[in-house]
Amino acid sequence: MTARVALARISDTGIALDEHLALVDDAAAGAETSFVGRVRDHDPDAAGAVVALEYSAHPDAERTLHDLAARAASAHDAVVAVSHRIGRLAVGDAAVVIAVSSAHRDGAFAACRQIIEDIKRELPVWKRQVEADGTTAWKGLGG
Repeated sequence: MTARVALARISDTGIALDEHLALVDDAAAGAETSFVGRVRDHDPDAAGAVVALEYSAHPDAERTLHDLAARAASAHDAVVAVSHRIGRLAVGDAAVVIAVSSAHRDGAFAACRQIIEDIKRELPVWKRQVEADGTTAWKGLGG
């Protein structure tokens, strides 16, 4: 397999797992893994129900996302497609979608895990959590 990034995108519109899986389809792949991070209706730090997340991104976020995807693809000889949403997302909406293919399952799982962990640590995207009573809180700032 030739390691590569099939897609690394910051999007203000919906993102779909099917599109990502199609982009990593490769005849040399013996394994595909995926991850979908969705907006949930609760948070341990929230006093009430969470109704939305509002994501914003640094102008360089897409380039950073590509670099993170390339690093994981190279480290695990994988093909990667990854997108992160920005804007206001409702409960149930996909915020992050990752698809990975590799010759073997170990590489596919490891690359997928590396990408989501690197996104959480390094991607300059921030979220404001909105609760049912209108309370808001910024999450993910400073680590």
